[in-house]
Amino acid sequence: MTPEEIHASIYTMGQKARKAAHSLSLLSAENKSSILRAMAQGLRDSSAAILTANAKDITAGSSKGLSGALLDRLRLDAARIESIAAGVDQVADLPDPVGESLETVTRPNGIIIEKVRVPIGVIGIIFESRPNVTSDAAVLCLKSGNATILRGGSEAIHSNKAIAEALQSGGEKAGLPEGAVQLIPFTDRESVKVLAGMDKYLDLIIPRGGKGLIETVVSLARMPVIKHYDGICHAYVDTAADQDLAVAIIDDAKTQKPSVCNALETVLVNKDIAEAFLPKLAQRLQVRGVEIRGDEATLAILPNIIAASEDDWSTEYLDLIISVKVVASLDDAVAHINHYSSQHSEVIITTDAAAAARFQSEIDSACLFHNVSTRFADGEEFGFGAEIGISTDKLHARGPMGLKELCSYQYRISGTGQIKDIARQSGL
Repeated sequence: MTPEEIHASIYTMGQKARKAAHSLSLLSAENKSSILRAMAQGLRDSSAAILTANAKDITAGSSKGLSGALLDRLRLDAARIESIAAGVDQVADLPDPVGESLETVTRPNGIIIEKVRVPIGVIGIIFESRPNVTSDAAVLCLKSGNATILRGGSEAIHSNKAIAEALQSGGEKAGLPEGAVQLIPFTDRESVKVLAGMDKYLDLIIPRGGKGLIETVVSLARMPVIKHYDGICHAYVDTAADQDLAVAIIDDAKTQKPSVCNALETVLVNKDIAEAFLPKLAQRLQVRGVEIRGDEATLAILPNIIAASEDDWSTEYLDLIISVKVVASLDDAVAHINHYSSQHSEVIITTDAAAAARFQSEIDSACLFHNVSTRFADGEEFGFGAEIGISTDKLHARGPMGLKELCSYQYRISGTGQIKDIARQSGL
């Protein structure tokens, strides 16, 4: 299609989404849950079609030389489709955030001011290779009363289309408004540019993917963007750490699933325990197949590891690689983290409550853990039920983004005829 045709097509989607957003805002919690359950059934009913579409993406990805890890992200089977559908059912069962009263104030003049949670409106989601995001994003937006326009990556285009069609056909049987869930069928850069410029119709845009995609969206967007760039997560092992506990936490945070944004990338160890602790840590990590890169002080204790470069301190490996540095104090650890962190998740391992309190108050990251693996930086683990991503921004959402973070609020003011001009009211 020509750029003009792409532009016209996406703008039409924006108009439909804006109309659908109004309809969604009027639906009851029961209505939305019924629609979501019908969407889950739509996925199950369309399982064969989704698998056929996914096979096309896998074949195309293999011919393009995609890595095994990327192909695994793309690949769907009956069990994964059922897992996606079950996730939709779980969202249907979550409490509806819309209409929740956040605060009520009665003013001296009798005016009652209530702060109420409401949908944002229309949300654009731009994502890359995971086809499950099509469903995850759509259903979270719908549960929170928002219409959504999805734009996925070229690697999963056939899968994304099949999943979107299944959601739409299932949802329509239960009253899903037309235009509430739409997928852009184009994967070229022009579609990103058009979507990011539609501030007349989109209230928010959320990019999910690599740093390059996010930077592109941020540079083009004419509406607010909620994002996270990298997950450069740190652990600081304090002098008062339980060393066996520290080894277990670091092992879990690095190796349980190294390809995710809340996996650990850098370990900072206090110099007073480095000689005793680092060999224990290295032994565990090397058994797991982790490549260790260390600063000079770490190399002096672990001479068989790789020397870390300056770039290592600001690298999100997403792999079985970790950088290790010996620091002089808690102050040095805090300074290092605040300099190199992507403001995602950090952990201090210590039995010293005062040190933990300082760590959590002096570091400017979304999630600050004390004796807990950073792998718990997750909406489901936080009890949100589901998440659309983890924000490293400070406005309007920060950390794991659940249903409440996909809402805004409004003030509803009630009275008995109060006016500002008392003199005119009295007839003077």
